[in-house]
Amino acid sequence: MPGFELFGDAERRELNDVLDNGVLMRYGFDGMRNGHWKAKELEACLQDELQVKHAQLVSSGTAAVSIALASAGIGAGDEVIIPTFTFVASFEAIMMLGAIPVLVEIDDTLTLDPQAVKKAITPKTKAIMPVHMCGSMANLDALLEICKSHNLVLIEDSSQATGASYKGKPVGSIGDLGCLSLDYVKIITCGEGGAVLTNNENYYRNADHYSDHGHDHVGNDRGAETHPFLGYNFRISELHAAVGLAQLKRLKEFVAIQKKNYDVLREALSHIPEVTFRTVPEGGEESYSFLSFYLPDLGITRKVAAAFKEEGVDACFHYYDNGWHYIREWQHLKDLKTLYPLSKEVKEGMAYLNDKSFPQSDHFIGRNLSCLIKLSWTETEVQERAAKMVNCIKGVLG
Repeated sequence: MPGFELFGDAERRELNDVLDNGVLMRYGFDGMRNGHWKAKELEACLQDELQVKHAQLVSSGTAAVSIALASAGIGAGDEVIIPTFTFVASFEAIMMLGAIPVLVEIDDTLTLDPQAVKKAITPKTKAIMPVHMCGSMANLDALLEICKSHNLVLIEDSSQATGASYKGKPVGSIGDLGCLSLDYVKIITCGEGGAVLTNNENYYRNADHYSDHGHDHVGNDRGAETHPFLGYNFRISELHAAVGLAQLKRLKEFVAIQKKNYDVLREALSHIPEVTFRTVPEGGEESYSFLSFYLPDLGITRKVAAAFKEEGVDACFHYYDNGWHYIREWQHLKDLKTLYPLSKEVKEGMAYLNDKSFPQSDHFIGRNLSCLIKLSWTETEVQERAAKMVNCIKGVLG
């Protein structure tokens, strides 16, 4: 998956263009930069590629989520529904605003279960945030209908699914707001970076101002700009934007390589009756950045994961025992370990985790392995990997 695997001359040219120019900041210094605006150019390319009216580049995917929430007016005491299977950044970004992450069950898509979402809605709920994990997406039609019925904001976190689509639309472009990560291990990388996507003019304006200390970006004199409201510094640099600009132009190439490698591995595993694959919602097409499949039970899955490791089949993740991506190991969240005092609303709002269990999520994550699809594999390496995976699984199954 990571775009850094194919980092090359195109990325170097864009970076050298910035270095030759000498302006590393995305705003201001108009006279020095001689018309070179990498962040603005990348935003325009994102808008075109992902079919949205507005893209706002920011410093990280985590920042993108916080900015998207703030842009929609979500903050202290508000509840945001998220899946139990995500990255820690999801709840970090919510809690940074004083809002409350409400974790709910996933289904066999490895994303939000719409029925569990419905049950979790309270008068404090303001947004639903599906996280399109491992290259595929949530049942967006069902979630859109829930949001419509309850007057909620739908925020897509498509950080791990750039290049995927749902009913002909790129993921991240379907909700009220979309969030991208452009960090070093994503299919399109800036090194560090993220983006907020939206078709809503007000949300875009809020994101534009909020991510740069509240600057209104009116005129060409940064010192004379006004501040309609408070903001923070979540800016991306021109150097990071330059890398992303070169990478985004290669997105279709990257997805095509991933699909080719994914298809080889899936075809090999499909001949094992005990292996089933994650459900992709009808009308959805993955980015093919991971091959996610299920084994019969937790014990077998743990044994297969261990066998993969012994045979050198790397980057196959059993998230059940993973401290970064699944609720089961998030003790720092459950115990609310922070460097600073939390608000009463957050403390009370998070108390549900003290005795909350997620048996449905355990059922799916416990049996799941998600294997990263690399861009740099040769055809021989993919075939060898497929054979090793099949042999390991059959060996465990007996």
